[in-house]
Amino acid sequence: MHLAILVTNTDESGFADRHPKDGEKFSNLIHAVRPDWEISVFQVKDDHQWIDRLKLLVIEAHQAGQPIFGACFGHQMIAQALGAEIGDNPTGWVLGTVQTSSVSKPEWEADLPDKINFYAAHHEQVLNLPDGAELIHQAPTCNIAGFRIGNQIYTTQYHPEMEHQFITALTEELSGELPGDVIAASTQSLASRSHYMEFAESIARFFELKRSV
Repeated sequence: MHLAILVTNTDESGFADRHPKDGEKFSNLIHAVRPDWEISVFQVKDDHQWIDRLKLLVIEAHQAGQPIFGACFGHQMIAQALGAEIGDNPTGWVLGTVQTSSVSKPEWEADLPDKINFYAAHHEQVLNLPDGAELIHQAPTCNIAGFRIGNQIYTTQYHPEMEHQFITALTEELSGELPGDVIAASTQSLASRSHYMEFAESIARFFELKRSV
């Protein structure tokens, strides 16, 4: 299997330099369960027109029957490209460990628990489902925490690629920027770990599905 990872985060801060970049994080996530898969990483954020080009790529890939997985901004981008709306989270910043509930389970999530822990770092969310989408995950702070479109598109609002050490460091890094109650809630929530390996397996099984185009 050969996967392409499209990276939109271009954070070049000192904090980013001290930690793995997103392409490496997602590669590590997949290789944790499928060490022999080939992965190519592409940086797509290079000028002011990159969002429009990425939306078009999502539409074309979906129409061609290519499987697409999206996390956080990817989840939002896929939804928006296919006609949904994106807006601010009514509860503000969501940071730390979040527990989602399974609303429906696609076959590739058969072995996931009904309550899935993810690491979160976002203040926007998908406000409504795109046409043909089915809600699969919900959380108290996010009504559309994940969706599917048939067996071609799979998304989550959260960060399955983040490991515990990174989200802990990120919470500390943001302590001078975000409200104190957000940081306190994140710190407390991190007593619970994400289902890193379990969700990695679900992503791999999604890409392994037999599809007809």
